[in-house]
Amino acid sequence: MNIPKTNNMAGDFWGGLAAMLVALPSAIAFGVTIYSPLGGSYAAHGALAGILGATALGFIAAALGGTKRLITAPCAPAAAVLSGLAIELLHNGVALETTLLLLTVIGLLCGVFQIILGVVGLGRLIKYMPYPVVSGYLSGVGLYIIASQVPKLLAVPKGMHFWESLAAPSHWQWQAVVVGMATIIVMVGAPKVTKAVPAAILGLLGGMLAYFALAFFDSSLLSVAGNSFIIGPLGGSGEGFFDALMGRWKAIGGMTPADLMVVIVPAMTLTVLLSIDTLKTCVVLDALTRTRHNSNRELIGQGCGNLASALIGGIPGAGTMGATLVNISSGAQTRRSSLIEGVLALVAFLVLGAFIAWVPVAALAGILIVVGTRMIDRSSFHFLKSPSTILDFVVIAAVIVTALTVSLIAASGVGIVLAILLFVREQIGGTVVRRKVYGNQVFSKQVRLPSEMAILAEHGERTVIYELQGSLFFGTTDQLFSALEPELKIRNYVILNMRRVQSVDVTAAHILEQVKDMLAEHKGFLIFSQIPQNLPSGRDMQEYFDHVGLVREDSQVKVFGESDEALEWVEDRILEEAALEREEEKLLELHEIELFKGRKAESLVALEACMELRSFKAGEKIFARGDAGDELFLIRRGAVRIVLPLDENKKYHLSTFTRGNFFGEMAFLDHDLRSADAVAFSDTELFAISRKSFDIFAEEHKKVASNLFEGLARALAIRLRYTDAELRVLQV
Repeated sequence: MNIPKTNNMAGDFWGGLAAMLVALPSAIAFGVTIYSPLGGSYAAHGALAGILGATALGFIAAALGGTKRLITAPCAPAAAVLSGLAIELLHNGVALETTLLLLTVIGLLCGVFQIILGVVGLGRLIKYMPYPVVSGYLSGVGLYIIASQVPKLLAVPKGMHFWESLAAPSHWQWQAVVVGMATIIVMVGAPKVTKAVPAAILGLLGGMLAYFALAFFDSSLLSVAGNSFIIGPLGGSGEGFFDALMGRWKAIGGMTPADLMVVIVPAMTLTVLLSIDTLKTCVVLDALTRTRHNSNRELIGQGCGNLASALIGGIPGAGTMGATLVNISSGAQTRRSSLIEGVLALVAFLVLGAFIAWVPVAALAGILIVVGTRMIDRSSFHFLKSPSTILDFVVIAAVIVTALTVSLIAASGVGIVLAILLFVREQIGGTVVRRKVYGNQVFSKQVRLPSEMAILAEHGERTVIYELQGSLFFGTTDQLFSALEPELKIRNYVILNMRRVQSVDVTAAHILEQVKDMLAEHKGFLIFSQIPQNLPSGRDMQEYFDHVGLVREDSQVKVFGESDEALEWVEDRILEEAALEREEEKLLELHEIELFKGRKAESLVALEACMELRSFKAGEKIFARGDAGDELFLIRRGAVRIVLPLDENKKYHLSTFTRGNFFGEMAFLDHDLRSADAVAFSDTELFAISRKSFDIFAEEHKKVASNLFEGLARALAIRLRYTDAELRVLQV
C-alpha cells in the first residue's frame, strides 16, 4: 500500500522533530563533556560544538549515506574517547591550543578513515567484531561516561576525579546534586507516564525547573556571569568559538609527524567504534522496517558527515539507536526525516541560543549518567552461568578494566588482541578431522568382482581416509598431527580429503611435510584429494603446496581431483600387490565372466549365440540417459564409467565397471529408459544381449535363464551389502 506523499512529508517532519528533541540534549551534553576538561569557560564552546555536530551529521550523513530514517548525531563513544584524550594530553603538559587542534584533527581523520573503509568495501567486515569485545568496550564507555559525569553532578572543584569526588562530600554542591538527581528521576520515570515526549527532553526540563526553583530562594543562581552551575552564553554569534576554530585551521599547517602519531591510534579507535555503532543501528533498523542497508555506502556517508562536522568545529558521531527509534515511531518514512532533524538542530540553536545558556551542567551530567548506565551490558553476567562462556565474560571484563584503569585507547588495543585470541580459540576448539574411515569400510565407485572385493576387505585396513575441515594453521597443527601420528607407522596410504579446508599456513604445510617423510620411511604414500582451487582468502592451495615444496614429482605424494579417484588408485595398487591385476589384452569368454563362473562353456553356447559383440573406443558413449534400450552388457575387456548428467557442464560419477563385470541391468529388468550415461573409460569389448532376445532364449533354456537371474540378484545383493556397510560408517 502506497502512503500519500503529503502523509509522508508530515510523518518525516514529526519524525525529524522528535529525533532532534532526543539527539540535541545528548549532543550538547557530549560536547560539554569533551570541552569541559579544558576549563570552565570552554563548556559553552562544547555545547556549541555538540549542536554543530548534530547539524552537520544529521544533514550530510543522511544525504550521502542512504539508509532511510537513520539519525546520525554525536554519541557516547565519541565523548568518551575525546574527553579521555583531552584529559590525558593536558595531564602530559600539552598546551591548550595544541589539545584543541588535536581534537579537531581526530575528527577529520575519523571521517577520512570511514570513507576509506567504505570505498574499499570493509563495511560488511566491521560488523563481525566479536560480541564480547564490542560488549566490553561499550560497557567500558558507559562506565567511563558515568565516572566522568559524577564530578559534574556533584559540582566538585575542577581536577577532582571520580573516586576523589566521592570521598570528599565537603566539596559537594547540594544545589547541583538536587538538579542532577531531579533530571535522572524524571528521565527514568518519564517513559512510564508518557512516551509522546522524549525522556531526555522531559529530564532536561525537570532539571531546569529544579534549578529555577532553587534560584527562587538563591538569587545568585539567576546570574549568568561567573555562574559555574550553568553552561553560560554561547557567545552570541559564536565569534569566540569561530575565532578559535579559525586559529586551529591556521595551526594545522604547523603540525609535525609526532603530533600525527599522537592522534592516529585514537582516530582509528574512534573510527571502528563509530562504524560499529552505526552499522549495529542499521541492522536493527533493517529488522524493524524490512529493508536492507548498504554498509559500505553508509560508512562513506558517515565519514563525510564526520568530516563536515570537524570542518565547522562540531564533534564526531554515529547512527544512534534512541533517536532513530523515535524517528520511526513518530511516523518517518524516508531519509528526509534525517535531513529535517539536522536542519531543526541548527534552527534550535539560532532560536534558542539564549535559552541553552541557562542549561544546568548538572542536568546534562544527569542525562549522560542515564545514557551511560543504559550502555552497560548487564546481560553479560549470564555468561558466568556456563563454563563454556566464562572465557567470553573474562574478555568483556578485561576490556572494561583496561578502559577504566588505563585508557579507552588501550582498551581498543586489548579488544583487538582479544578478538584475535577469540578467533584462535574458536578454531582450536573445533576439530579439524571431520571423519576418519579405513579402506575396508568404504570403497571406490569402481564396481569390482567379488574376489577382488574380498581382497580389498581383507587388506583395506592399510588405507586410512581423513576428511579435514576448518583452518589448518599454527593453532590446529598439533591437533592435526596428533590425529595422524597413530596411523603413520601402520598404514601404507593416508588419504586427506581437503574439500572443507578453509585455510592453510606454513606451519601446517611443515607438519604435512613431516607426515609425508614418516610415510616414505616404509614406502607409504600421502595422498591429497579435492584440494580447493580458491580458498576464501583467494589463495590456490595446490599452487601453495607446490611453492612450499610439499608436492613434487619425485616424492611419495599424490594429488587427485576427486576422493574416489584417490581411493580407486589405492585399491588398484593393493590388487596389484595381491597379484590379481587383470591382463587387459586377453578377451574374456562368456564362461569366464563373473556372472557365469562355475558354468560349463557348453551350456552357454546357445546363450552366446543370442548375444552381440560390440566395441567402443575410450571416451565413446555406449548409451545416454533417457535412451530407449534394454540390453544387458557384459565386459570382456576395458572399463566403463556410469555418470549422471546434472547440467550441460556438470556430471556426477556414479560407478565404474571393469573387465568381467556387467552393467545396464536396470533397463534389462524393468524395461524402462536408461537412467544415466555409460561411457567407455578405455577401449572396451562387450557382450550385449537385449531383453527380447533373452526372453526368446529363456523359452527353450529355462534353467540357464534362471541361473542368469539368480546371478544378477546375487551380484546386486553383494553390491547393496557393501553400500550398506559404507553408509553405516559414514553416518557415525
